[in-house]
Amino acid sequence: MTPESITRLFTRSDGSFFCARWGRPVAPVIFGLADESLDIFRGAIRAGFAHAGHPLTETDPEMGANLMLFFVRDWSDLADIPDLDRLTDAPDLAARLGRAGADQYRMFRFDADGGIRACLGFLRMSGALADSHPAQLAEALFMRCALTFAQDITPSPDLAALIRAAYDPVLPVAATDPAHALRLAARMGTA
Repeated sequence: MTPESITRLFTRSDGSFFCARWGRPVAPVIFGLADESLDIFRGAIRAGFAHAGHPLTETDPEMGANLMLFFVRDWSDLADIPDLDRLTDAPDLAARLGRAGADQYRMFRFDADGGIRACLGFLRMSGALADSHPAQLAEALFMRCALTFAQDITPSPDLAALIRAAYDPVLPVAATDPAHALRLAARMGTA
């Protein structure tokens, strides 16, 4: 990966650059999966954060769970989640996702230093994701929650190396300067 390709991964549609990683241990919880699929997703999250060198925990002291993944058949199923409006600050989330024809959506919350504080991921399993292989979907979901990618990504060894580089404790938990891509590329050995 070149510094330019890394920069594109974190450049938003408004032209701003933002790369952030988790700044606190991750306390994941997954809703809406059968037990056999649940184990696959839990395993992918554990393995992914272990590869990044970032800790998991049972409970975040402020929020309980800070990585919440919701699997639904249809976006209208989100109406069954208590206090979803307060959790997301998006009272019309299900309707918005339905109008957009989305299959998945994620939102982040950040600590004062810019590090990821929480991530909420929503996946509609009746659409294009219905035929996804659970292990491939779990890997992709982990990667999309590990860093603030500005575009959709497909798992690859290069992206796994990028995530590991971004979790180098020497680097800041968040950066808004595109020059950060040079530092990431250097840690990947591709600069």
